[in-house]
Amino acid sequence: MFGDPTAKKLGRLTLNPLPHLDPIGSVIVPLLLLIPAIFGAPAIVFGWAKPVPFNPLYLKYKRWGAAIVGMAGPASNLVLAVIFGLLLRFLPVAENPELLGMALVFMIIVYLNLLLAIFNLIPIPPLDGSKLLFSLFPQISRQTRAFLERNGFILLLLFIFFGFQIVIPVISFFFSLITGIHTDALFQ
Repeated sequence: MFGDPTAKKLGRLTLNPLPHLDPIGSVIVPLLLLIPAIFGAPAIVFGWAKPVPFNPLYLKYKRWGAAIVGMAGPASNLVLAVIFGLLLRFLPVAENPELLGMALVFMIIVYLNLLLAIFNLIPIPPLDGSKLLFSLFPQISRQTRAFLERNGFILLLLFIFFGFQIVIPVISFFFSLITGIHTDALFQ
């Protein structure tokens, strides 16, 4: 919408998941992280897809274009979380216990979409939050920006392993706000 044809030219404007799969991030890393589960140990599994490419030089809005493009993913996750959260809030599970399975699926959809939205708003490249960071603070030095972009993957891994517990209460708050269900009830 803002004038960049890059994703379209590369065949990435599709709902077909195959063009978005990253062999390492979508297959190899998740499978390797599942190995402890085979032996009965707890496993933390994460992965990633190929980022949708865009060239900021094509964008109509030079300062805010990248931020708006970057916010599209988290915004779509939030819309899905709100839709399924409201469906869950008004689903008559107490009167119809057979709807419990549907309610559980809706809870997972809400929780995962909130997780994706909030996680992607973290201002570490290559996450979408970095696009917002660089648009809000264009005075960030080139050296700082280059450092963040060059080391973003390492910083992101450090955050996942040592700082992710900061994100969990935020996800829980929004989950409870949208669904009316306190997350403590989910894990009992």
